Amino acid sequence: MSFSLPVYRAPDFSAPAFARCPNARFVPAPCDGAAPDGYHSTSMYPEYFRIDGRWTLAEESRMDSCVVLRESGRLDVVELRNLKQGDLVALGRTDDGADGIYLHTGGFADPEAQAEADAFTFRQGRSRETSYTKDYDRLIQLLRHEKDHGNILWVMGPAFSFDAGARAAMQALVEAGYAHGLLAGNALATHDLEGAHLHTALGQDIYTQQSMPGGHYNHLDVINRVRRCGSIPRFIQEYNIQDGIMYSIVKQGVPFVLTGSIRDDGPLPEVIGDAYQGQAAMRSLVKQATTVICLATMLHTIAAGNMTPSFRVLPDGTIRPVYLYTVDADEFVVNKLLDRGSLCATTMVTNVQDFITKLAHGLGVL
Repeated sequence: MSFSLPVYRAPDFSAPAFARCPNARFVPAPCDGAAPDGYHSTSMYPEYFRIDGRWTLAEESRMDSCVVLRESGRLDVVELRNLKQGDLVALGRTDDGADGIYLHTGGFADPEAQAEADAFTFRQGRSRETSYTKDYDRLIQLLRHEKDHGNILWVMGPAFSFDAGARAAMQALVEAGYAHGLLAGNALATHDLEGAHLHTALGQDIYTQQSMPGGHYNHLDVINRVRRCGSIPRFIQEYNIQDGIMYSIVKQGVPFVLTGSIRDDGPLPEVIGDAYQGQAAMRSLVKQATTVICLATMLHTIAAGNMTPSFRVLPDGTIRPVYLYTVDADEFVVNKLLDRGSLCATTMVTNVQDFITKLAHGLGVL
């Protein structure tokens, strides 16, 4: 199976229907952190705004944010809390051109495939009974392309750190160049480092699953030692860590963002405790990503999904798709992202430890 990126088809703004559209309205934000009444809220799709008779794309979009017109003519997508008094904010609650705003959902669609699709078919939902063979094949081909021509961002929950095979598979993927960024929480990093340092996760052997005597102290001891070292890289160096996800991430120089939660132990020094600083740090990596793979972490998945547009504008002006995968053993979790509006996600209901191992084998790194 060969892989090629779909070609983006921009709207035909020369059509008569677009000629009748008004210019988009922009009014100043009344104060810091608040938008004017009637502000337009963005989606994950390409959105164009008519300015002085010309349609302009808002690049680097994300869901549930405002569009600000800069003096240069650039349109920035800005979270509500980050608006500054006087920012010129787009108004409009329609996206069919009536308010000078056009939402383009079919830019990457294949017209021939759409024409041949049946109006009614069975098994359109995604569940444990779904066949995922084609999804694995397509993802493997996509990652082979993205390794050298894109940016692969992993969003990971702690389930990987509890299994020796899953840790080895993810380490192999990172070391083979299939990771350009990592988003996770305190738990993934803590228990992965515990596995590397003490061969346990929450006190259980990561291979035999046998509980070790006094093992309930292990993750706390690891956190304490990392904090004493001052950083994860320093801990890896001082304690001669030789395996694991965080080891390979640090070794390969892959940027990572760890964001905390109210339940965290410790936390590790790199964990960002402020939720909004954490969001900003996450978005800095999401803005570079062309494929985002979310695995067994509902909150981080929804957070990353809300930041991820369906498209990316490359430096040469080419518009390409952003691929978003969400994988979990629970149907509720993978569907939660779809329920919150990230309609471009490919969902897979499966054990993520098995998923990452199968993916690593498919890519030939194990």
